[in-house]
Parts: sequence; C-alpha cells; structure tokens
Amino acid sequence: MSDIVQKLWGFCHTLRHDGIDYGDYIEQLTYLLFLKMADERGIDLSGLTIRTEKGKDNEIDCSWPTLVGKSGTAVTHHYEDILRALGQQRGLLGDIFAGAQSRFNNPVNLKKLLGLIDDENWIAMDVDVKAAAFEGLLEKAASEGKKGAGQYFTPRILIQTIVRCMKPDPRVHHDFTICDPACGTGGFLVCSYEWLMEQTKGGALPRDLAKRVKSGTYFGQELVARPRRLTLMNLYLHGLEPRIKFGDSIYEIPDERRFDLVMTNPPFGTKGANQAPTRDDFTVSTSNKQLNFIQHVITILKPGGRAAVVVPDNCLFADQAGEVFKILTEDCNLHTVLRLPNGTFTPYSPGTKTNVIFFTKGYATENTWVYDGRTNVESLTKKDRKLAPEQFREFERCYGRDPNGKTKRSSTDSKEDRWRLFRIDEIKQHDYKIDSLKWLKDDTFSDADEYIEPEELATDAISELESAIKDLNIVMALLENGNISHPLEAAKDKE
Repeated sequence: MSDIVQKLWGFCHTLRHDGIDYGDYIEQLTYLLFLKMADERGIDLSGLTIRTEKGKDNEIDCSWPTLVGKSGTAVTHHYEDILRALGQQRGLLGDIFAGAQSRFNNPVNLKKLLGLIDDENWIAMDVDVKAAAFEGLLEKAASEGKKGAGQYFTPRILIQTIVRCMKPDPRVHHDFTICDPACGTGGFLVCSYEWLMEQTKGGALPRDLAKRVKSGTYFGQELVARPRRLTLMNLYLHGLEPRIKFGDSIYEIPDERRFDLVMTNPPFGTKGANQAPTRDDFTVSTSNKQLNFIQHVITILKPGGRAAVVVPDNCLFADQAGEVFKILTEDCNLHTVLRLPNGTFTPYSPGTKTNVIFFTKGYATENTWVYDGRTNVESLTKKDRKLAPEQFREFERCYGRDPNGKTKRSSTDSKEDRWRLFRIDEIKQHDYKIDSLKWLKDDTFSDADEYIEPEELATDAISELESAIKDLNIVMALLENGNISHPLEAAKDKE
C-alpha cells in the first residue's frame, strides 16, 4: 500500500504545475478511484442519462473502460461529462457527485493518472483502499506542513480498538443505529461495517437485516464537503447507502432522530468556535468545541445508548470542563477513560494529547475506570515508534466483553498498574476534572511534552479569557448594585 501512496503522491507534485493543489488532487483521486472500483465490483455505469444545457437528455457511458480508452482532449471532455452526469443522478450516487468538477487542464496529466489507477486491482486488496490511500496522502500533506490534515480522520488502529470495545452490532434489535456526528472520511462507520462482516464471517445476512444494514443503520454528519464525499463513496462501494448530513453538528439544532451508538473524534482546536452555540439542550454555555460535542452526543443518544468520544486533554481540564463532566456523570455512566499514548495522532497533530471517554446514557456514574496508556510510555513517532495494535491489547482485555463496561473488572488486569478504579466521590473531590485522575509517577521526558499545538494553546487561552470575562461580569454586577465601591469613588472618599 505504501508503494501505491508513494506513486500517487509523486504524481501529485506533477499536478501542482498544472494548478491542482493537494486538496483538489485528493478529491479528483477519489472520483477516479470510485469509477475504477465500481467497475471492479460490477456496478453498471454504462447507460446513464445526462441533461444538456439546452434541456435535452442524452445517454452517456460513464464506465471506467470507456474513460480509459479516451485520449487527447476527448478524455478531459468525457471526464467532465461523467462528473456532470453522475451529479444529476437520483439518490446516493447524485449526492456523492453533486457539484463535482474536473480540475484537469492538461489531458496528458489526466491520462497518466488514469494509467496509474488502472494498473492496480483495488478490490482485491484486503483493506479499504481508498481510505488507506487518502490517509497516506493526508500523512504526506501533513509532513509537508499542510496544517489541518488531522481533522479529517482518526488512525485506523485506534478506530478498530474502539469498535471492538463498543461492538456496533445491528443484530441486537430491529432499529439499531450508529452515528458519527463528526465523521470526517467515515473511518468509524466503515470499520463498524467491517466488524459486522467479521462477526458474520462474510456470510449473507438475512433479507430484513441486510435491507436495514444497507440503508437504515449508518448515519453521520460532516462540515467539510471533501471528506463527506469520501465517506459516501467508501460506504457506497461496500454496498451501503449511509445517511451523511452536510452541516455543523454543534451550531445546527439536531432533528428528532436518536442513536444506539455514537463513536466520534470531534475536530481538535478552536477553528470555527468563535461563540457559544444557542441550543436549549446545552446546559453549559461555552465556545469550547470539544465540550460542546460531548453535550451534543448526550443529546443524540437514545436512553441506554452508548458512546465513545475522542477528546484532547484540554477538554478534561479546561474552564467549564468540570461543569460539563458533572452533567455527564449525572446523566450517563462514564465507566471508562483511555489515556492515549503521546503521539497517537502523529504526524497530523503530534503535540496533541488525547483520550477516549466511554459512557452509557441514562445511568448515573458510580465508578470510572481509567487506563493510563501514556505515562512512562515513549512517544509514538512517524518512523521509529509507529502506532501498532499491540499498544491497545492490554486495554481491550481490561475493558472486557461488555460494550457498556459492565464486565467484572480488577486493577490486577493490568500487569503494569495502568488500570485503576475511581469512585464518583473521588471524582467530585477533583471537581470533575478527569485529567487529574492520575497515580503513576512519570519518569520520562519527551519532545512531545515540550511541544504543544498552537490550537491547543489557543483553546486554553480562550478558556482563560472566558473565565476572566465571567469574573468581570460579576464585578460589574456588584458595582451596579452598589455592593462594592467603585475604585474612583473609594479614592474620593479617602480624600
């Protein structure tokens, strides 16, 4: 897979001279991969209809072999027609390609990329190729200093660990639904379906279940158009028709639909978090995006529904974090916290320290188990110490088989004393600041400890500013009510 990514990335540099930037290239790549993989899966795109500017309907062959067979300016014109035709289709196909446009000016470049893609048998590979290629390209973009790449996806190894713990099984009842309200490229949804296929050993599902899984199980929302397209394509090529909204999960009021399972990694940082959202279901008013996502997840869960949410450290200790987690522990059973190793999101956000919180709605918290996978663990790096499944195996064993965290647990489950129980009274004593639940002495020091993401610093600064404004408002209220003397008045009194 790395060889394929290397070839695709190498060609990206060529396209830069044609005016195609990294984002455009990744988007064009997904369109072409979709056409190639659709052909390999036997999806017939040969007889679609395209409406001309004069309102006339013409038939067009959108199949991969036909596109590859073109050359010269004919290939760019045909590619443009394919995108326009697919965008005019009804249903999911039209949703995927809505507004899609070609960015190729030079037919030679398009022809070369078609050849690179055509040389590979994508479906024969045992991984979600498009996601892996996309992640590989994002990694390349991040290493080239392209900021913001980390917002689009979560490392696949971490997703798989969370999915195995949460068991996204639509067989448990007839209206079981799964949602990722910040779905990025759809990693949680794709891995959830792959988990189901592993459980059923790839066998055919009963007709009613297959129909429900196809179009009534997987839901999501994404603010950015490009990763949303990839989510739709990924799941479509798995034979699914997910419902992925395009919009802001925090600032838009959610509809009445509620979910049995939510797994999500809200975007890090403060971008777009200029003011607190106006929502009646948010008890705590804050501009902290991660804290708002926690409140949002509580809202969209069904009673008894469960969730796993990736959050940065500042979400556990920032101003108002205690208020949000107080509500969380009152309304939900916060049964497990996983403290992730430093560098888990390398190279996208190498300095961001992260955690996963696991909770079930409708049951107040009595005990919270914390697994410290960070203290005295060397920071993960891009080359020498990469993220690997072995790093989460002990945690998965400690977590147990019950997705709601009800498996009988013991601190002796961890050989290195990384697994510890905290009762709700202890959490209250720490003002519900989950980050302070520590017991291991940190004997290591790494560059990651020194480096803090600018966005994380900005989040902390905003939290402190909000706190200062809150205090100023209190002082102003006291001044207006005459409860304390104005400094100037006090000075006059002294004279």
